[in-house]
Amino acid sequence: MSYNDMFLRACRKEEVTHVPVWYMRQAGRYDPDYQKIKEKYSLLEICMQPELAAEVTLMPIRKLGVDAAILYSDIMNPVASLGVKFDIVKNIGPVIENPIRTADDVHKLRPINVEQDLGHILETIRILDRELKVPLISFAGAPFTIASYLIEGRPSKSYIRTKSMMYSEPELWNTLMDKLGDMVISYLRAHIRNGAKAIQLFDSWVGSLAPRDFKVFVLPTIERIFRELSDLPQPKIYFPGVNSGELLPLLGNVQADVIGLDWRVSIAEGRRRLGPKFAVQGNLDPYLLEAPMNVIESYAAAIIDEGMQEPGHIFNLGHGLYPEASLDKLKRLTDFIHRYSEEAYKIRKEGVAEV
Repeated sequence: MSYNDMFLRACRKEEVTHVPVWYMRQAGRYDPDYQKIKEKYSLLEICMQPELAAEVTLMPIRKLGVDAAILYSDIMNPVASLGVKFDIVKNIGPVIENPIRTADDVHKLRPINVEQDLGHILETIRILDRELKVPLISFAGAPFTIASYLIEGRPSKSYIRTKSMMYSEPELWNTLMDKLGDMVISYLRAHIRNGAKAIQLFDSWVGSLAPRDFKVFVLPTIERIFRELSDLPQPKIYFPGVNSGELLPLLGNVQADVIGLDWRVSIAEGRRRLGPKFAVQGNLDPYLLEAPMNVIESYAAAIIDEGMQEPGHIFNLGHGLYPEASLDKLKRLTDFIHRYSEEAYKIRKEGVAEV
């Protein structure tokens, strides 16, 4: 099997023969074989075993035929190197042993040491670099999203403590953003050194902020992260999470290659708000996978038709896969995306040739 670089080409807005596709959370909980592994090991225990983490990463490549792999890991993994103790609790998510609430808590966060503390993740990447015939995407959680867990102590819907620090103690907030920004930069650089072919920054919950607050309290750190990674040739993706459509016009100075869109903004409207600089990724509502296959395909076709209007579209969901998603439907959807877009590109090319 030859190397499939369609994903990388689309990230760079180069010519492709089909729309590449991968799915957020494709390495995980919807897969019955993964569920069997989870009966023996927790998420963090899997991450500590490079061969096993690599195997879970490879599962959707073999089963679905997607055009990119996403590292099996968790956005919380690097904070362990800062001295933060946490666990991933079933049906809850990240739970922090001692949430960050004071200036002393922030100043006690130590600099990340990726090689010393997170060597198991780097070894997983090296294994995958040897075995994969598609690009490996590695990732990190963005500073606001990580901060929301560290401060709240667990997932939140209101982010009341997080916003309280942001509004009431802006200097302390900026110190925390700087520390988490440094963490992200060091972490992703190490991933690239060890074989990752693209990186994605997940800002899952930043859509909870008003555009003004995003611009003042978060965007400077996002811009710094991508600026300090800009010497790396590998494609870089920023996913500002759900409910983030109003933030898109503010991203013009972010030195990323691709912006991920949730399903609340169409591909065409997302491009209008972003401008011509970026490729785009998205953006099927993951819960449309509950619909009959003909309905799923009609929505996918509409997304592909919009995406093909300009260079640079990667098909994905507008958020991660949920546990009840159907493996069979995902396989059929992947096949449809490849088949439909390949035929559309052929027709377009033939039409241009005739003219």
